[in-house]
Amino acid sequence: MTELAIAKKDLNKRGFLDIDVDPTMDLYEEINKLKKEKNAIILAHYYQESEIQDIADYIGDSLGLSQQAAATDAEIIVFAGVHFMAETAKMLSPEKKVLLPDLKAGCSLADSCPPHLFRKFKEKYPDHVVVSYINCTAELKTLTDICCTSSNAVHVINSIPEDKGIIFAPDRNLGAYLIKKTGRDLVLWNGTCMVHEIFSNEKITKLQMRRPDARLIAHPECENHILEKADFIGSTSQLLRYTKESEHDAFIVATESGIIHQMQKASPEKEFIPAPPNNETCACNDCPHMKLNTLEKLYLCMKHELPEIHLEDWVIEQGRASIDRMLEISRKAGL
Repeated sequence: MTELAIAKKDLNKRGFLDIDVDPTMDLYEEINKLKKEKNAIILAHYYQESEIQDIADYIGDSLGLSQQAAATDAEIIVFAGVHFMAETAKMLSPEKKVLLPDLKAGCSLADSCPPHLFRKFKEKYPDHVVVSYINCTAELKTLTDICCTSSNAVHVINSIPEDKGIIFAPDRNLGAYLIKKTGRDLVLWNGTCMVHEIFSNEKITKLQMRRPDARLIAHPECENHILEKADFIGSTSQLLRYTKESEHDAFIVATESGIIHQMQKASPEKEFIPAPPNNETCACNDCPHMKLNTLEKLYLCMKHELPEIHLEDWVIEQGRASIDRMLEISRKAGL
């Protein structure tokens, strides 16, 4: 049995191709060759390792990545992100091959809303419109009327008639933020993102006292006590744009630390300080799922076109409608 055959057999257990890569290989050069040979595009989230961001064809947040996945002419989509993002790309481009460097790159927020439990929850509110944050499984999208991202969530909620009740899943923090932002009475599923719940209110307050010149910027997945003291709240792309356009020179960044790489590239003269977490013994600002992808895994994934994302036809058919509605609302809003 060949090394590749053994690796493929072991793929289900490991979630990625476990093959040694020559340490002397120029991975950037080899990956760029594979992109051309295979007509492949690399889509990367802002939370990926900086070296993956630097070789990606497109870097963005969930909305931008969805738009790129729907529009690309590439035959292969390599998704440097987490599982639900690659699933979304497969729904939007079912005829294309969608690859994920590590199948175990999951999402704590998506995991917090099991579809079978949500189905029962939904039955309690039969007349409600279901809006789900795109950070959810493909199967949950089949139970959803409209998806949203943090970039377009306000527009999505405002698109629903005021006499209609709304269930919002799975992120309770984003949902609470939307209640304040839109004035709508949302029924919230009790889910959260592990990264956005670890920021220390006390430590951030002390940091603000030491650095009154620094603006606190936060993602709406953060808890309310963090959002209440933030100078600006927005999606990852909105946070990035704010730091580019702001007259301020220092920022405390309350979101996953991967975005700081793009902030530093865009504004090298400015200072970006990761918001301190509760735990001082770990890199808690890093999403452990996002960081499972490495440059070596990206190379092997492209070379052998594995692991590949597969979805059942009914999941694609029923789940895509919620994403299409989101993209249409975004287009009308000029996002």
